[in-house]
Amino acid sequence: MATADQSRIFMKDVKRVIIKVGTAVVTRHDGRVSTGNFGVLCEQVKEINALGYEVIIVSSGAVGVGKQRLNYRKLVNSSFADMQKPQTELDGKACAAVGQSGLMALYDMLFTQLDVSSSQLLVTDSDFENPNFRERLRETVESLLDLKVVPIFNENDAISTRKAPYEDSSGIFWDNDSLAGLLAIELKADLLVLLSDVDGLYSGPPSEPQSKMIHTYIKDKYHNEITFGDKSRVGRGGMTAKVKAALVASNSGTPVVITSGSASGSIIRVLQGEKIGTLFHKDASLWEPSSDVSACEMAVTARECSRRLQNLSSDERNKILLDVADALEKNENLIRTENEADVAAAQDAGYEKFLVDRLTLKPGKISALAKSIRTLARMEDPINQILKRTEIAENLILEKTSCPLGVLLVIFESRPDALVQIASLAIRSGNGLLLKGGKEAMRSNKVLHKVITGAIPSNVGEKLIGLVTSRDEIADLLKLHDVIDLVIPRGSNKLVSQIKTSTKIPVLGHADGICHVYIDKSANMNMAKQIVMDAKIDYPAACNAMETLLVHKDLIKAPGLDDLLLSLKTKGVAIFGGPVAHEVLCIPEANSFHHEYSSMACAIEFVDDVQSAIDHIHCYGSAHTDCIVTTDDKVAETFLRQVDSAAVFHNASTRFSDGARFGLGAEVGISTGRIHARGPVGVEGLLTTRWIMRGSGQVVNGDNDIAYTHKNLPLP
Repeated sequence: MATADQSRIFMKDVKRVIIKVGTAVVTRHDGRVSTGNFGVLCEQVKEINALGYEVIIVSSGAVGVGKQRLNYRKLVNSSFADMQKPQTELDGKACAAVGQSGLMALYDMLFTQLDVSSSQLLVTDSDFENPNFRERLRETVESLLDLKVVPIFNENDAISTRKAPYEDSSGIFWDNDSLAGLLAIELKADLLVLLSDVDGLYSGPPSEPQSKMIHTYIKDKYHNEITFGDKSRVGRGGMTAKVKAALVASNSGTPVVITSGSASGSIIRVLQGEKIGTLFHKDASLWEPSSDVSACEMAVTARECSRRLQNLSSDERNKILLDVADALEKNENLIRTENEADVAAAQDAGYEKFLVDRLTLKPGKISALAKSIRTLARMEDPINQILKRTEIAENLILEKTSCPLGVLLVIFESRPDALVQIASLAIRSGNGLLLKGGKEAMRSNKVLHKVITGAIPSNVGEKLIGLVTSRDEIADLLKLHDVIDLVIPRGSNKLVSQIKTSTKIPVLGHADGICHVYIDKSANMNMAKQIVMDAKIDYPAACNAMETLLVHKDLIKAPGLDDLLLSLKTKGVAIFGGPVAHEVLCIPEANSFHHEYSSMACAIEFVDDVQSAIDHIHCYGSAHTDCIVTTDDKVAETFLRQVDSAAVFHNASTRFSDGARFGLGAEVGISTGRIHARGPVGVEGLLTTRWIMRGSGQVVNGDNDIAYTHKNLPLP
């Protein structure tokens, strides 16, 4: 249970689990059976059954399957004249009678393929009025479970005393959700999983941006806050019915999780204790909430604080930065202590060396960060700068001015020093900020956040910068496109890709840092050696470190190249060859040129000329930073002009691709996109523009009474 969330730690004691499968899970939007979802369900049941869990299924879907079959039969047996008549709705009981056998046939076929035995148990609500029935039912289920047979329950809608399966809500139970809740109590289940066509319970319809996921249901907190959407497209009660059933079961002692029935591995993840879906537990009201404010409240508050920050004078904003720098140096020992605890925990957990390096705040780092913040404070105020002045007409002046973007959400991994840089840039640019760091740097991030926000004056508010501590809050934040203005992910390719596909908010960043150094045939080899060694060894885990060395083919036998490769190996760099270099140098072959090593390793390949190097970079690079080493200015200009990367260097290490080294004070990240900022992103990349017009009563009036001049005016 190493991955278990603290609120789900009880999962380790679960043995008997009831899984309720909704009609919306087992059917597609066109009403046909979803064999894919059926397969995912049955494979998970097989896996948890093999792990020793006792599995009971409550399955809807008979009416839907029957309706599909009867509609087809009705169509086949209808004349053209019959089809012109008004069509009556099919009888629900008849649909249930026809569909039940088909539903069970599908379960039986899939389970048989997986070497799992299943059984059908049809019940009606009136059955449960008889105590003897309940006792026999428990005995039968116990026998089946002892034999590793999966009981599959369904309400026998065909002979139910209710008038219609989808209309009458009377009786001991009134749908398969309430049946599942009843069985959880009768059969003393340790857990009830209600599978839905959404991820869990939201505060409102899941399709609405302001709706937020509820991970743990606390009745006193959420009962009056939830707005339910439409009923299920096919079932009886949708989420309302599930919540009612969950409350009945959980109040009686059986924990309940509502989660997606179509997501891969959702049942297994629930049993592993992951914080997915919505948990109902009788003790939930006694638990401490995971955060004092919701993600939405945090974002809204950050915006309000940012507007107060913007109203300060330039000197007042500068003072905040200077106070932050002083606070960091004053609390250096505390920060180092918390960081050392993170580093020790990462080493104990077996983290790779390059990740531990990123996590470590080395001696002198706090002082360097404080120095960069003071440099940032001395820079010209970027807010409310007049960028352009135009006389639209006489006494009608239009100004284009700089202004903050609003609220930034920055998600970063491993590096706590990134928190300091990002926070200082947000303050300098007048933006509100939400930060989510990696769990491996939790203690470092918390203390840095506390130190920095403690230096923000009360007339702005420390909530200008919010620290997101739960990974689960990210999904809620990414829905807030009306509050958050820009997302900046700093981390792995996987992280960046996930963020881009999960939000409507603009995303700025880069997925990979596959940087190249190309040594041309005219290169000074001593200079080339110095540049390559720095680009690879200075900080191998950085995104601007060299990952591929390209060498002109005329240098294959050059003594300088042998010396360079020997120096790399002496320093501990593992070298992998492309197809040519692998053969020529007799070194291990690189698996891929698309790989970012982020460690003491790199690839090498020989190319025919500068154009071949450019083509290689365009094919395998990540448009981050690429360098040419050459004494031929014409070749250098070809490289600089044609390489389509955010930063392109001539005779300089790729490690210079950094906001502080570029004179930006710091960087919030590096962007390889082509819209908005590109390359190291400093203050300017966190600003946008607005137009301010000053007139003297002018009106358009069809443009009849105004003489446009559109004259450029000097800046003040």
